[in-house]
Amino acid sequence: MALLDLDPAVVAKARALAARAAEPVVGIAKAHTTVAVERATLRLAGITGADSTHRAGDVPWVNRVVDTVREHCGLEHGVALPVFHALREHDLTTLTELAEATAVGQVTYRLPGGRDRDRAARAARAAVTRGLRTVDRNRVTRDKLVAKLGDPARRPWIYLIVATGDIDEDVVQACNAARAGADVIAVIRSTGQSLLDYVPEGATHHGFAGTYATQENFRIMRAALDAVSKEVGRYVRLTNYASGLCMPEIAVLAGLQRLDMMLNDSMYGILFRDINPIRTFVDQRFSRQVHARAGIIINTGEDNYLTTADAVDAAHTVTVSQLLNEHFAHEAGLPDHLLGLGHAFEINPAVPESFRLELAHALLARELFPDAPLKWMPPTKHMTGDVFKGYLLDGFFNLAGVLTGQSILLVGMMTEAVVTPFLSDRDLALANVRYVLDAAGGLAEDFRPAPDGLIVKRAHQVLGEAVDLLERIVADGLLDAIADGTFGLMKRPADGGKGADGVVAKADDYLNPASELLEERP
Repeated sequence: MALLDLDPAVVAKARALAARAAEPVVGIAKAHTTVAVERATLRLAGITGADSTHRAGDVPWVNRVVDTVREHCGLEHGVALPVFHALREHDLTTLTELAEATAVGQVTYRLPGGRDRDRAARAARAAVTRGLRTVDRNRVTRDKLVAKLGDPARRPWIYLIVATGDIDEDVVQACNAARAGADVIAVIRSTGQSLLDYVPEGATHHGFAGTYATQENFRIMRAALDAVSKEVGRYVRLTNYASGLCMPEIAVLAGLQRLDMMLNDSMYGILFRDINPIRTFVDQRFSRQVHARAGIIINTGEDNYLTTADAVDAAHTVTVSQLLNEHFAHEAGLPDHLLGLGHAFEINPAVPESFRLELAHALLARELFPDAPLKWMPPTKHMTGDVFKGYLLDGFFNLAGVLTGQSILLVGMMTEAVVTPFLSDRDLALANVRYVLDAAGGLAEDFRPAPDGLIVKRAHQVLGEAVDLLERIVADGLLDAIADGTFGLMKRPADGGKGADGVVAKADDYLNPASELLEERP
């Protein structure tokens, strides 16, 4: 039920402005590829494994092949034609065999023409089609398991993080969290993985403040959560992070291993990891096409803005980012029911009427995006180390989530800003959520903010400020707005940032069977 009486004309104007602001960037994304997009394409085509003989450590075969193709004939035509032409030319059976031959200098890549080009294109399309069929089967499997085991009995879904650095320890914590009531398990990546321009291989046990995102770690955790889902009688979802320099590849691996949610924001990597803006926008478009195909819910990262900017003054930038993320998602084929837009409970509790302001912001997001599974983030910026105050603040956060109909509730920790949470901390945090849901789970039906009260007026004010900002972004350009520090106070110029050397302008005859198949959107 709409409680804010938002003007439909103002809402429509906001969406139209967001589309106008985003379209030039979409055009840039369509006109470019990246090394990560090309590697993701070969992963869909079946390449796996790593070169364990390299003096600097394991190098994924997919990196070895893409880097060599780029050296020999460039990437502006795509990696698929040179690779599948070489596979046939050297009479090799698998892409892994081709990678091994590449590593010892036995393969020279070139762009084929004529009938050779047609044969390579057909072979590449067939291989990528097989990979996408695996993604499709995983989506069907998820639907069957949800139908058989059931979804959680109530919303919001309870989302809890594990992050030990050791995948085996993560499994223990994740399964116990599911038994204690968690509906979604998120495995935080090891610190700095977003800045690696390769995806590590195999099971890992040495992450720092998180566990490496690898295909094998995905497989291990998915299998463990499938087992505990049967035990607890509901489907427990798995989340990881499709962000950073390997965003497209991790999206593909998530589809191949049946993950259910992925953190995937259009600007997070630019703002908070200083990744080149063009690289990020190209990679996020491809990754969202993969998520759409796989039926994976994305979680966007607007909550991060409020850790660097003031949550009251910058509230409208969150709304603007949500509208931009919505447009980028729709353009890539991602429907509303997979669009987990983010927002956060980050107003300084010392601000008068802070809880009412939080309700206004949360309710505005809920009414602007009624069909999106919104992800509501707990307080972090103003957690002081006073665990008693923190526990109370998390209770207010949980109550705001109930009152405003949030979809996914990330469990707040009373030890935020003190330590990496202990199991006992997680248990207390889940108890806090359970208490609020049990005591006030239906309170939303009684919640009616006064039409002329602070909550409604504040929501209208934030939406109006968002429209004003979008008008300025349309006039100046989104890339310039990012460079000027519009979002999160981070200034990121379009020609700067990490990974810029991995961006390639497409030639007129560029070919990528993965992009073609994903564009078809069956």
